[in-house]
Amino acid sequence: MAKTSGLGDALYIAGYNASGDIQQLGRIGGGPTLLNFTGIDKGAYERRGGLRDGAFEMTTFFNSDTVTPATHQKLSALPRTDVILTYCRGTALGDPAASLVAKQANYDPTRGDDGMLTFAVQAQANGYGIEWGRQLTAGVRTDAAATNGPGIDTAASAAFGGQAYLQVMTFTGTDATVTIQDSADNVTFADVPGLSFTQVTAGPTAERIALDNTATLRRYLRVATTTTGGFTSLSFAVNVIKNEVPGVTF
Repeated sequence: MAKTSGLGDALYIAGYNASGDIQQLGRIGGGPTLLNFTGIDKGAYERRGGLRDGAFEMTTFFNSDTVTPATHQKLSALPRTDVILTYCRGTALGDPAASLVAKQANYDPTRGDDGMLTFAVQAQANGYGIEWGRQLTAGVRTDAAATNGPGIDTAASAAFGGQAYLQVMTFTGTDATVTIQDSADNVTFADVPGLSFTQVTAGPTAERIALDNTATLRRYLRVATTTTGGFTSLSFAVNVIKNEVPGVTF
């Protein structure tokens, strides 16, 4: 794979597309805590993985648009509840993405001598570590009716379960359900049991769902939207994580 820059990236926070108000991302990381299991008979450290963690750190511009509530309104609220974030490395179908269920820790302003006003924001993982997956929508996708999206190729079937994240930016209509489907041949798709998000009746909203670590996800994956009462506009993004190891609960 060719090396690429970070141009054209995106960041979604609890159903809000904050991409245009982010100056830089300082950290998107996590992983297991390293536990020291080194015996006295060893000449080097032995380590095992402990609890998983994750964090997003970013610098934002000050955008206080109140007609369409912007980044200041979203981040200055400092909610005590969980916030779901998704970083997209590019916005093409199948591009990498990282998602995190987190607590927003701060919203700290800095005014430079030149007058530049920026805010430092940290989001610390809560309950789950950072999860890297692939985008099942090309950035933000907008459906005007029930739609079957295009599939992505994950190279092979796997029986280790998976997780998925939904970011709903806007919704107009009665209801819509976003479901992940899989296929063995990229032609015949079926709903993946357990990978249907809660019915959408308003936006913005965000959600994480997960399968057991023994569930099978076939080679090709796509996102389908359905409705019972109808809708005219659903703008959303989906990140899916297909687990690569057995015996781990994510």
